[in-house]
Amino acid sequence: MKKRARDLGIPFEGICGRYNAITDVKGVEVGVCTVIKGEPELLTPVDSDFARTGVTAILPRGKKRSAVFAGRHDLNGNGELTGSHWIDDSGFLHGPVMITNTNSVGIVRDTTAKWMIQNKFFYPTYKDGKEIERLGYFYPTVGETYDGVLNNITGFNVKEEHVLEALETAKSGPVPEGNVGGGTGMRCHMFKGGTGTSSRVLLPEDGGYTVGVLVQANHGTREKFEIAGIPFGKEVKNAEPIINTYDTNPGDGSIIVVVATDAPVLPWQLKKICRRVTIGIGRLGGGYENGSGDIFIAFSTANEDAFSYTSSKVELLSDEKLNPIYKATAEAVEESIVNAMVAAEDMVGRDRNFVPAIPHSEIVRILKKYGRYTEYGKK
Repeated sequence: MKKRARDLGIPFEGICGRYNAITDVKGVEVGVCTVIKGEPELLTPVDSDFARTGVTAILPRGKKRSAVFAGRHDLNGNGELTGSHWIDDSGFLHGPVMITNTNSVGIVRDTTAKWMIQNKFFYPTYKDGKEIERLGYFYPTVGETYDGVLNNITGFNVKEEHVLEALETAKSGPVPEGNVGGGTGMRCHMFKGGTGTSSRVLLPEDGGYTVGVLVQANHGTREKFEIAGIPFGKEVKNAEPIINTYDTNPGDGSIIVVVATDAPVLPWQLKKICRRVTIGIGRLGGGYENGSGDIFIAFSTANEDAFSYTSSKVELLSDEKLNPIYKATAEAVEESIVNAMVAAEDMVGRDRNFVPAIPHSEIVRILKKYGRYTEYGKK
C-alpha cells in the first residue's frame, strides 16, 4: 500500500471511515484503468501512441441499474462534465460518474452508454408482464482534466477497452491513488497530482452519516500551496519540474470532485453540499485560476426507490441538519487532494517533461519545523 497523507503526520480534522475513501459510503464502487505506453522522447509526435493517461469510474450503487439524487456546482467552468444539464433539470444521476483527460471525453461517454445498455441501466416498459420497450438513450456523466503536459493528449490513446476495464473492475474497499486512472498524467500545485480520496463519518448526534470524496486533482500553483496554514509551496526544496516544451499557464488544468453520501438529501441540498467543496480546495491555496475547470458533483445513495415515472415517497433531511455534512465535505476534499499528491510518484512524460512528486521527507521536515506533525496512532 502506498503511503497516505496521515502516514506522514499531516494534521486533519474529522473522523474518517474504514477505508478513508469514497467507498466508505455503502454501495459505492470505484474502478481505474491506467494507460502507460511508450518511452519519453524530446519531441513527441502529435499522433504517437505515447500515453500517460487513463479512466476512473465511480458507480453510486455498483453495477446495477440505479438512479440517485444528484446536484452539482462549478467553481470555474473551464472544463467539461457531460450530462450536467439533465442533472440540473431532473435532479437525478442515472449511472456511473467517469473521469478522464480532456480529449477522451467522447470515447468514454459513448462506451459508457453502450455499457449501460448492456447492463440494463434502462427503464423498460411492460405490458401483460412482458418488456415491450427500452429507454435507449442516456446522458452519461463524464468529467475531465487536462494532462497534455505529461500525456500525448493529441494521440487519443484512451480506447473503448480502457473504459470497459475501469467499469468492470470497479469494486468497494480501498481505492488506488496517485498516478492511476484518469489521474495518471495530472499535476497538482506544480507537483505530481492525480487521483485521491477520503471520507468522514458524522457523530451519532449528527446523524452518523458518511460523506466520501474522490478527486482528480490537476490544479493550483506552487506559490499558493499550503497545508495546515503552512506555506508548503515556498518551503519545499529539491522538487522542481522540468518542462522542455509547451506548458499551461500556472494553475491551469482543472479539478473534478465527486462527493457521495448516504444522508437522505435532495438535489438542491446536494448542490449546496457541492458549494462547500470550494472550502477544501481553498484551504490548500487552490481555486484562483480562470483557466482551471473546477467542477463538482454530489449524489446521495439514500432514497433508493426515489426514481419513478409516476410518484414516489422520499425521506428528507432538514436543511437545519446540514452543517456537519458541509464541514465533512470540506475536510474530505482537502484530505483527498493531499492524498493524491502524497500517493503520486515522479513522472517523465511527453517531450521528456518532468514533474516531481512532493517529497515525503520534505513534508515531515516542514511539519516538524512548524510544530504541526501529528502521530495519529498516539492521539
